[in-house]
Amino acid sequence: MVRLIGYFFGVGIVLALLVAAGIALYVGDLTKDLPDYEVLAKYEPPVTTRVHAADGALMAEFARERRLYLPIQAVPDRVKAAFLSAEDKNFYNHPGVDVTGLARAVVTNIQNLGSGRRPVGASTITQQVAKNFLLTSDQTMQRKIKEMVLSFRIEQAYSKDRILELYLNEIFFGLGSYGIAGAALTYFDKSVNELTLAEAAYLAALPKGPSNYHPFRYTERAIERRNWVIDQMVANGYATAEEGEKAKATGLNVSPRRRGTYLFAGEYFTEEVRRDIISRYGEDALYEGGLSVRTTLDPQLQLYARKALQNGLLRYDTLRGYRGPVTQIDISGDWGVPLGEVDALSDVPEWQLAVVLGTEDDKISIGIKPQRVVSGALSEERETGTIALDDMKWAMRHVVDGKRVKANRQSDVLKPGDVIFVEKKPDTERAWELRQVPEIEGALVAMDPHTGRVLAMVGGFSYADSQFNRATQAYRQPGSAFKPIVYAAALDNGYTPASVVLDAPISIQVGNDVWEPKNYGGKSAGPSTLRAGIERSRNLMTVRLAKDMGMQLVADYAEHFGLYDKMLPVLAMSLGSGETTVMRMVSAYAVMANGGKQIVPSLVDRIQDRYGKTVYKHDRRECVGCVANEWTGQDEPEIINDRDQVLDPMTAYQITSMMQGVVSRGTAVTVSELGRPIAGKTGTTNDEKDAWFVGYTPDLVVGVFMGYDTPRPMGRGSTGGGLAAPIFKEFMANALKDMRPVDFQVPEGMNVIPIDRKTGMRAQAGQPGVIMEAFKPGTGPADSYWVIGMEDLEGAGGPRVISPQANRAVNSGAGGLY
Repeated sequence: MVRLIGYFFGVGIVLALLVAAGIALYVGDLTKDLPDYEVLAKYEPPVTTRVHAADGALMAEFARERRLYLPIQAVPDRVKAAFLSAEDKNFYNHPGVDVTGLARAVVTNIQNLGSGRRPVGASTITQQVAKNFLLTSDQTMQRKIKEMVLSFRIEQAYSKDRILELYLNEIFFGLGSYGIAGAALTYFDKSVNELTLAEAAYLAALPKGPSNYHPFRYTERAIERRNWVIDQMVANGYATAEEGEKAKATGLNVSPRRRGTYLFAGEYFTEEVRRDIISRYGEDALYEGGLSVRTTLDPQLQLYARKALQNGLLRYDTLRGYRGPVTQIDISGDWGVPLGEVDALSDVPEWQLAVVLGTEDDKISIGIKPQRVVSGALSEERETGTIALDDMKWAMRHVVDGKRVKANRQSDVLKPGDVIFVEKKPDTERAWELRQVPEIEGALVAMDPHTGRVLAMVGGFSYADSQFNRATQAYRQPGSAFKPIVYAAALDNGYTPASVVLDAPISIQVGNDVWEPKNYGGKSAGPSTLRAGIERSRNLMTVRLAKDMGMQLVADYAEHFGLYDKMLPVLAMSLGSGETTVMRMVSAYAVMANGGKQIVPSLVDRIQDRYGKTVYKHDRRECVGCVANEWTGQDEPEIINDRDQVLDPMTAYQITSMMQGVVSRGTAVTVSELGRPIAGKTGTTNDEKDAWFVGYTPDLVVGVFMGYDTPRPMGRGSTGGGLAAPIFKEFMANALKDMRPVDFQVPEGMNVIPIDRKTGMRAQAGQPGVIMEAFKPGTGPADSYWVIGMEDLEGAGGPRVISPQANRAVNSGAGGLY
């Protein structure tokens, strides 16, 4: 008997060894090609790129997986405890596989055989790391064995904290968020260290199945799972019973963080930055690289720019009448439901959608679009209001079949079922004003002339309505706003502000045709100084001046200023017939504002990679002595400005002084109401298709453009001075209200001499019609009256020397504004 038992024991031992050997061979064969777990040391997950304004405010986030990598040291203990309680309470004690938990799972699965229930897993956090990083999610025995083997190896190679860090930053939480930091922002709009016990428990409940515990679709199930996690935390000693009960008594309180742009009014700027990053580094770097982008945007200036441009566009548009409703809906039933399906302008929160419910002689009854549509709600539960006749007078001139028609009654303009935009009147409860999205469009750019930093940029009335950026993408004719480039080229090449050019009709042969440019208004003023020519924006003088010095010279300066990549040296270009952008115009004027230094516009100050290393910096100027541990009597550090000098500093001051005259007594006199030293130039193209004003103080350059996207006449009198300059004035009034006025700096060596404003000849200071003009050393008023272009009248071969009396005889009237 003993021998028999010994025999069977021996056979059992042999069989066990054979089985063990077979399992070892099977496992060995299964795991011989396992992925290299050492790749975890180089783990670089896709991380969200974040874009910030100049003051640090978050502007936008870009990501395919909404993830922010968070070191384990930055994760609060309570958050760690929530995940350990939910997923692996023995994490810090087991070698990678929890044998006790595995046995418990096996027993449970045997008991559930035939029940149809999903098998219970026993994966530790380490096993989940192995699966998520190195294996597939196939539910097979082979994958499970590989997972366990890798877990043992990972535990030997990495610390527990490192493994937990990988897990917390990799897992998917639903709603497009990955990693604990991204989930905290997505679900609660909070940083991880701001999470409450209940919030941490809910996030810990999600990895098991984010879609199963959706906060809105399966709220009760989500609360039940969260409460189970809280109970586990209490049982494991991570929270007191009192804290647990208090946490379970709260709702989920999920408030999803919105995607895309976060900074109000910054949509056009943000989109331009997005395209800039892609052009530099590619889409993968933007959506996966975890870049930190610090932009140049000043949020307050951006708000001022948006409001000023919108007001200017609305002023013009309302004068053209009402064009009709957004759409029409059936109001016979619950009007709130169909109205709720109409899209409003998300970036114009001042306006709301409404539907006309009824018309009376003195008012219109309207229903306001509900914030949240509940089907079957009673009509009396919907918000209503009225529009008085005084609040829609502009619409009484409404457009019918392309023609403006004057209406006699409000009911001729608005009819029941019309969906319209309205804005609530201040200090009222139910009174509203009628609004409409303007057809006219425009752009505004504000820049620091010393660095090229773009401080504000608005590319249209509403980004939600049109994403086309008129500041950078619209190529339009600048008209007379180009003239300062012509005059700057002249002043840089021997002419002075007192040089006299004939302002009189001119005919120029262009191939088989004859070109006869005209001043705005059709009149001319005879011989006039360059200052008068730019102040009154005289086309005929500009053409003669460009013809006298040669258009190739003008083209060279325009290219150096950055207005064009390649400019055709034809005379028509001297009047701004070439197409360029608002951004380029502002950059060119910045050269004149900063003393002639070349400017490269930038929307980005600095870009850092995911590790904080600076990979791009816009300002490359050197600052010797800026980094010092202490002050030992050394001189103040100086920033070395090594940018190219594209315009003589004295020329820059002369053209600036002349454009100050444009503001004080020329085509932009409305801007003088600001009471500050401001230089600028209006621009209006043929048939009033484009209206411009570009102006600057010593520290801020602003360009404004207005026009239809498909160029068409805006109407007689729609000039840069009448449309664009008021927008500039409104913006500057807000932007400069807390700053003291600063004069433009006169370069050392510049001579200021009194001259007669009409003739350009030396005069006695203090006399009527005498102004102080700036001259470079070695130059000054002419000793004799020299007029450029007199040969056009007299058939002579060059400029003529005539008397001031002849000047008055040639003068044929005042020049027009252009």
